[in-house]
Amino acid sequence: MSKTTVVEENNKRAFLIGIANQVGIANHGGREEKLSSSELDSMKAEFSNLVDTLGLEIASQEWIHVREKNAKYGIGTGKAEELAQKAVSLEADCIIFDHDLTPSQQRNWEELAGMPVIDRQELIIQIFASRARTKEAELQVNLAKLVYSLPRLQHKYIDLSRQRGGRYGTRGAGETRLETDRRQVEQRIHRLKDELEAVKRQREVQRKQRERRGMPICALVGYTNTGKSTILNALTNAGVLAEDKLFATLDSTSRRLKLPTGVTVLLVDTVGFIRRLPHNLIDAFRSTMEEASYADVLINILDASSPEIDTQFETTLSVLQEVGAEGIPMITVLNKIDRLESKDDLDALIKLYPESVPLSAVNGIGFSDLCSRITRITEKATSTPKPEQMETQQATVNGGT
Repeated sequence: MSKTTVVEENNKRAFLIGIANQVGIANHGGREEKLSSSELDSMKAEFSNLVDTLGLEIASQEWIHVREKNAKYGIGTGKAEELAQKAVSLEADCIIFDHDLTPSQQRNWEELAGMPVIDRQELIIQIFASRARTKEAELQVNLAKLVYSLPRLQHKYIDLSRQRGGRYGTRGAGETRLETDRRQVEQRIHRLKDELEAVKRQREVQRKQRERRGMPICALVGYTNTGKSTILNALTNAGVLAEDKLFATLDSTSRRLKLPTGVTVLLVDTVGFIRRLPHNLIDAFRSTMEEASYADVLINILDASSPEIDTQFETTLSVLQEVGAEGIPMITVLNKIDRLESKDDLDALIKLYPESVPLSAVNGIGFSDLCSRITRITEKATSTPKPEQMETQQATVNGGT
């Protein structure tokens, strides 16, 4: 299946809309969470970064207080009309929401504003589509696209998949494919799942081969853009794409690392996490994310310079739990310490994250400490049988009695 180019033209202008009520509660897909002022600022910045990663120009960003909820638009009709008019006056090419819209709400907004409207879920899917490099990543992204588009087959919207057709934000010749019936789309979803299942089986074969060699596995995990790929490159000369952008890496990359003791471990880079990662993307990338659940050690990379380091840490733990990787020994790395203003800032972080490893991938600081920590933990982890290994051993004993 060929890769879809999501954004075909540069300098498309987007009007961004976030929703928060008067007491600082943001509503995201029906879930409400209390936000502090700093958290709201962080969410605004992250939203802007997501849009920037897609290559769109931000015409304006507005976070509104919801006084009246309306099923048609998710907010009051009067406010919706005001925002639609503002988008037109800004000469925006599309409206992007920082929360999920139902298919009917998306259609209603497009009819009201007369321009394409996408939500946070579609925004992240489009970014993933632009980042997919390997066949597996393309399969995973295409599956996520189809699952998202299935209830939206009747809508006109930005080119998300080949059914949508035409150029960005237009109704081109390919648009008749929007009428592809549900059965055909479901068949495509089924075929993609079968192909991904085959990839998963191949991964399992490779994993068992590594286990037979007795090579400890260390998975680099963490929030997107914390420097996982940069650290992998610095340790192993992997040559993995490392950009200062969200979701620079979608595919898991494995490289051997020979520790100072002479022991060789396998370092596995994984896709970065983010708050409110769409569930269909978690499902589609589960085979990639599950690399973490088979690791002997997790190396959780944090951005020491981020004001939202705590939120990013909690997000990582949440996603790890979702893919069954909780309980695995973890090394916490405070990366990007070169961006901190003072040593006091670093000392404060170390108090918050005891036993963490301060590191600067750019300046090469902290790598020896990280390797020493990997050595100690892998020795301990590999000396203790994993639950599946214990089950196999017990089955062998039972079979011999």
